[in-house]
Amino acid sequence: MPGYELFGAEERKEVNDVLETGIIMRYGFDGPRKGHWKAKELEAAICETFGSKYAQLTSSGTTALSTAMATLGIGYGDEIIMPSFTFVASFEAVLSVGAVPVLVDIDESLTLNPEAVRKAITPKTKCVMPVHMCGSMAWIDELKQICDEHKLILLEDACQSIGATYKGKSVGTIGHAGTFSFDFVKTITCGEGGVIMTNSEDLYTKCDGYTDHGHDHLGVDRGADLHPFIGYNYRISELHAAVGLAQIRKVGSFLETQKKNYKLLRSYLETVPEITYRVIPDPAGDSCGQLSWFLPTEDIARAVVAEMKAQGILPGNFYWFDNNWHYVRKWDHLKQVKSLQSLSPLQTAALQKLQTQDFSASDAIISRCISTSISLVWTEEQIKEKGEKMVAAIQKVLKAQQVSA
Repeated sequence: MPGYELFGAEERKEVNDVLETGIIMRYGFDGPRKGHWKAKELEAAICETFGSKYAQLTSSGTTALSTAMATLGIGYGDEIIMPSFTFVASFEAVLSVGAVPVLVDIDESLTLNPEAVRKAITPKTKCVMPVHMCGSMAWIDELKQICDEHKLILLEDACQSIGATYKGKSVGTIGHAGTFSFDFVKTITCGEGGVIMTNSEDLYTKCDGYTDHGHDHLGVDRGADLHPFIGYNYRISELHAAVGLAQIRKVGSFLETQKKNYKLLRSYLETVPEITYRVIPDPAGDSCGQLSWFLPTEDIARAVVAEMKAQGILPGNFYWFDNNWHYVRKWDHLKQVKSLQSLSPLQTAALQKLQTQDFSASDAIISRCISTSISLVWTEEQIKEKGEKMVAAIQKVLKAQQVSA
């Protein structure tokens, strides 16, 4: 799945361009940088590769989300509907702008259940934020219809699904805005980085200023810039952008390899009839970064995880139900409002409600789910060995369950 697996001469060349000039900052220093503008080049490449009119790089996927929310006018007391299964950065960004995260159930797509979204809408709802999890996409048509009906913002958190498409359009480019993360374990990496994509020139202009202390970038140099509004320092460095520039040029081959390896590994798991698979709204658009599969019950899933761990084949297989970073069940710090910053009374009250909120529908899905990360460097022989070991472990558990029954 991650681009760091294929880090080589191309990345070193782009980084060395920056090191040879010593100009690590993305803005200014026009003469000494000798024509090297890695962040600008990467933003142009993102637009060309993924079909967005505008792209603004940031220091991380989290700051990309925070920037998108702020520039979309989301703030104090506004409710953002988001899934119970995502990375913690999603709700961290919501809290950072003073908004209230409203968590709702997922379905077997591992993304927002549109009906759960409808039921969660209140007069304070301002935004629906689908998270395209584990390489695939959410129910975009259904969610977009809901947003259109209720005049809500559609903000796509596509940080985990770089390269996925929905009906021919890249995820992250369909809503009012969308974000990617370029951290170390994403499909393409900058080491650290993120991007906001939008088709709105106004929104892009605001993002450009917001990520750099409110500079309007219209002066002949930074000292002549005006500050039309307050911003923050969410800039990416030229070094990080240089890595991403080399990576994005290889994203097509990365995706081709992911899909090939995904298909081959799945062919082994498909020999086990008890296994089912996540629902993908547009199968042709799956980036195949992870193969997500379900076992019949939570008990069987837990037993399979334990067996794979005992056999040393658990790495790369994620059991989200017990994961501290990705599922609401283990987010005690969120539910108990353990924050170093002062949250608003509205935020605090909403988070405390999570302690008693019923997520049984999501539990029934995530408790049976295992996601297997797809490596870019596997050989066919390694996939065969991995697939056969996984199948043997699963069949051992299933046989034991039948005997005990």
